[in-house]
Amino acid sequence: MPTYDYECTKCKHKFEVFQKITADALTKCPECGSKLKRLIGSGAGIIFKGPGFYATDYKKKTPPSQEKGCPKMKDGCSGCSS
Repeated sequence: MPTYDYECTKCKHKFEVFQKITADALTKCPECGSKLKRLIGSGAGIIFKGPGFYATDYKKKTPPSQEKGCPKMKDGCSGCSS
């Protein structure tokens, strides 16, 4: 759910609310009951945690047919290289 920032036009009380995108905007200040305006915020954005996020999650893997050498060589097989 997105977070929306609101500010009262009278008492300048600022707060944020978690609301569904389809929910109507709030109109009454919880402090004084006056009119609210919804502020334009940057939101949370994307948070990358840990090293190698791109390399482990979205990088295209090279198919075994395009790798250098036989993939079985790692296991000690020397059948196709001799």
